[in-house]
Amino acid sequence: MSDQAQTLRQLVVARSNTPVRPPGERSTKVITVTSGKGGVGKSNFTLNFAITLQKRGYRVLIFDADIGLANIDVLMGIRPTYSLYHLLKKEKSIWEIIQPGHEGIHFIAGGSGFTDLLRLTEQELEDFAEQVGQLNGHFDYIIFDTGAGLSKETLKFILAAHETFVVTTPEPTSITDAYAIIKMIHQAEKGVVYRLIVNRVTDGREGRQTADKITLAAKRFMDLDISVLGYVSDDSCVTKAVKRQIPFALAYPQADAVRDIEDIAGRFLGTETVAPEQIAGMKGFLNKMLRLLNSSKP
Repeated sequence: MSDQAQTLRQLVVARSNTPVRPPGERSTKVITVTSGKGGVGKSNFTLNFAITLQKRGYRVLIFDADIGLANIDVLMGIRPTYSLYHLLKKEKSIWEIIQPGHEGIHFIAGGSGFTDLLRLTEQELEDFAEQVGQLNGHFDYIIFDTGAGLSKETLKFILAAHETFVVTTPEPTSITDAYAIIKMIHQAEKGVVYRLIVNRVTDGREGRQTADKITLAAKRFMDLDISVLGYVSDDSCVTKAVKRQIPFALAYPQADAVRDIEDIAGRFLGTETVAPEQIAGMKGFLNKMLRLLNSSKP
């Protein structure tokens, strides 16, 4: 790593309010967050879930991988200086495109960069993997906030990640689309680990009923077990926070939605299928990602 990159890495660490962990101490776990349709609050969930993990002492990086409607930066009221595009064009290093956010959170704006991934040569893909691989161990979790639906880019990130969170709401169309995207992913690969979150529920009963419709159908028709992480209340504080461009976990810490996110984070940390120390980390993610990207080339 160059002296400049080393300095930038140290700056990223210094901006975080979590303890410094030696890179070799634990691997990084990669999570994708997706949904069957837009407008279910997926990005808002991703941001506030990441902040909650960060407040518990974990170092978290968000990759805004929603190509068409990237809005992690908008939810925080931050205009990113650089994006993945600058990395792929070799104008900036991985450390230079990492942007600081609230509560020690860091994020990378994706924009058109994720579409460009499908057009890279084999050598360019290896250069990209080398850059991203430097993040291993410096973050406990890297969360890819993907676009709604199942684009070619989104599918590859989901198949390469260690876990996939599916966000839905109690609306019938949202339930149908969430089940449909799980089915399409399952047809591509059987080994994906799913976690289900039901957003904008009026109460726990509605959350459980919504989750049951998806998990029971997945078990019956695909013999697929889906873990339910929890439910997030339909809370007016969320809308207020969006208008203020401040994450609701920070703007309204006593809100019902914040309590729900904290419950989900606690359940996630307490029920991880594989501990971060035991998984292949970024190396495993990137190796699989490279295979998937190369296999899609003509």
